Amino acid sequence: MESAEQNENECRMLENRGAGSTAQIREVVQKVELKSKCATTPGKQARKILRILKKKDKEEIVQAVLEKYYNSEELKPYQAELIKMQRHLERTGKKMVILFDGRDASGKGGTIRRVTRYMNEKRYHAVALGKPSEQQKTELHIKRYIEHFPHAGEIVLFDRSWYNRALVEPVMGFCTQNQYKRFLKKVITYEQNFLEDNGKTILVKIYFSVSKEEQARRFERRKNDPLRQWKLSEVDLQAQDLWDEFTEKKYILLKRTHSKKTPWYIIRSDDKHLARRETMKVILNSVKYRGRSKKLDFTLDPKITIPGDKELIIMKGQLKKYGKSLA
Repeated sequence: MESAEQNENECRMLENRGAGSTAQIREVVQKVELKSKCATTPGKQARKILRILKKKDKEEIVQAVLEKYYNSEELKPYQAELIKMQRHLERTGKKMVILFDGRDASGKGGTIRRVTRYMNEKRYHAVALGKPSEQQKTELHIKRYIEHFPHAGEIVLFDRSWYNRALVEPVMGFCTQNQYKRFLKKVITYEQNFLEDNGKTILVKIYFSVSKEEQARRFERRKNDPLRQWKLSEVDLQAQDLWDEFTEKKYILLKRTHSKKTPWYIIRSDDKHLARRETMKVILNSVKYRGRSKKLDFTLDPKITIPGDKELIIMKGQLKKYGKSLA
């Protein structure tokens, strides 16, 4: 029989899993540091903390370190497959465009970093565009994104894409209603146009869906962490208050822009590790390439990855039951 203390520790670890192993270690160590003076060097401080730590705190740190290690190890076979896929694109002259859209603090940037970690840097570009210039505001909305499109054998990953016009911009008042409606009417045609190149261009559309509670926790961390404060934007500061408005725009986005040729994949991203693993699977499943592993599991986890049409059904059910969609 497990002791009550063991059960309590396991429950606490499960609750903190979304916070990441580094955050867990920091929390434990900071509690101890408040009761002792800092040593002169990091090495001495580590040895000092190790002597002071209680057994249960040591166990918690070891578990957090092991979880981080095994999470990293689980991703490596998929990262190796991404390298094979990249070589295939180079050999065949194909191009890949991957869209990372979704709510603020939903894990888009961190996932892009894991996806590209071992890729050939000369053959991919991660693009995160800022506000459009005055001249760009007078041009076709999608034009400034097309300017960053890949050449043959390249991959481009957009950290927020032209779908900003269907999500952030209408909610925040950064575009007019006419611009918003025109975009929804035309965007599928635009995508079909640049996909009609004899199968040379592959488009992958991924929407990161974080819960309201987890988003709030991540915002709080950004506020208190000087290394992350730069991430807080005007949109972030209003995201919680405008949660329902963003949800409504997500619903319309999926209803109008999910299609068989250009489908959306929704990634539940409260658990960052699972979100990253499933995103890699979505990308790898989008193209056939030589040397694909026969041992690796490429099956999408239905609890984490939801096709856009199924997400619509879920949101409709919530709307009927609660009077509003929750996702």
